[in-house]
Amino acid sequence: MALAGRGEGDAIVGRASTPPVVLTIGGSDPSAATGIQADLKTFAAHRLYGTSVITAVTARNSHGVDDVYAVPATVVGTQLAALLEDLPVAAVKVGMLATAEIAAVVAAKARSGALPNLVLDPVMSTSDGYRMGVTAAVKRLIPYAAVITPNLDEASALVGWPVATTADMAGAAAQLAAVGARFVIVTGGAAPGDEAVDAMWTPAGARFLNAPRVPTRNTHGTGCTFSAAVAARLALGDAVPDALVAAKQYVTWALEGAMPWRWRGEAGPLNHLGF
Repeated sequence: MALAGRGEGDAIVGRASTPPVVLTIGGSDPSAATGIQADLKTFAAHRLYGTSVITAVTARNSHGVDDVYAVPATVVGTQLAALLEDLPVAAVKVGMLATAEIAAVVAAKARSGALPNLVLDPVMSTSDGYRMGVTAAVKRLIPYAAVITPNLDEASALVGWPVATTADMAGAAAQLAAVGARFVIVTGGAAPGDEAVDAMWTPAGARFLNAPRVPTRNTHGTGCTFSAAVAARLALGDAVPDALVAAKQYVTWALEGAMPWRWRGEAGPLNHLGF
């Protein structure tokens, strides 16, 4: 797979056309495997102009989160206002919100129509249990989302019951769609099996997306990367179902590219740019 959006004759530098603008709203990760940094790399791989509004600064690595400093909600609001006044945002990915106050600021912008093609990655806690947000805060944004992309744990928190099997995933996706999201995809990368299976709910009903599981431990940031890739594809004009399929292909490609990499941590980052 070539880097998304790159034609055979395109030069890396000096393209005449102005690229679409994509915005990520979320936390900063110093390892650059997740959060804002992973999103910006994903946007660059799709040849889009990535922008960011930072909601929190984290101290984290592949072992987990040591500390989180939430940016004051007023500062998040001024970041958003400055950016939206300056650049024509075509799609938005929302990740870590950190506090209910920040969620309220972002929801107000979404309600006003200022956040088009909103992709909600409902980050509520990390794999080591560090609480990064609250369920109620994330739920504020669901009615304004074009797509929400919870993993198994996030889907369980949002629907209030354990989501484990593919049938559970489809049921949870349908329940979340009933709350107001137009499209829902519950990602199953953390589930056992030889395939990574995601359950997608569309207005036409449920679908499953399957891909062979990539044999690599370098999986740190797959959720962030997937949702950022969905936003990127929407900015490029894809319909939502096509964007979800393309984003899954991109994540598979990034995982495959990272297979030879060796890091000290338990799980290394993805190869976003085809290094």
